[in-house]
Amino acid sequence: MSQVKLAILYYSATGTNHQLARWAQEGGQQVGAEVKVFKVQELAPQSIIDSNAAWKANSEATKDVPNATPDDLVQADAIIFSVPTRYGNMAAPMKQFLDTTGGIWAQGKTINKVVSAMTSAQNPHGGQEATILSLYTMMYHWGAIVVSPGYTDQSVFAAGGNPYGTSVSVDQDGKMKEDVQAAVMHQAKRVVTVAEWLKKGMQV
Repeated sequence: MSQVKLAILYYSATGTNHQLARWAQEGGQQVGAEVKVFKVQELAPQSIIDSNAAWKANSEATKDVPNATPDDLVQADAIIFSVPTRYGNMAAPMKQFLDTTGGIWAQGKTINKVVSAMTSAQNPHGGQEATILSLYTMMYHWGAIVVSPGYTDQSVFAAGGNPYGTSVSVDQDGKMKEDVQAAVMHQAKRVVTVAEWLKKGMQV
């Protein structure tokens, strides 16, 4: 059986979701997946980015990460999304990118993609679960197979116990308040494992 192709798509202004994406990459690679990390196109003007030191630093640090295209999703067996919460919903750049996937959806190319999501917010109850669920709503329209972490590993409890997807709160300086690395890696491994089962079953 060919190895699972995992695409990790993230949006990150100041770096939190980029770090989550990298931990997911590590987890996926540990269980043998071919992993590619993509960011979605920034929508904010450069003047706004430059006015925020952390935002500017992250933009420069990740300038070599390729921007995602719908074709990157077509090529993947599994997709993990990492996106910050904005008013209890996904950040606009991720929504804008997903709105461009109508073409591949209409061609049936999103069907049976194994998907999962992670998020961050300034407060533990600042809309993290709602953000993940809003993204999953789009995935149901895709015909994708949502794989949440549930309570399948102790790392989920240690990271705050969000069964829908790993979520983390950050302080005013952008520092993560919870230790979520193990939970992120577990979630990625679970996604790859389910994608392997599906891929094997489809090849029988």
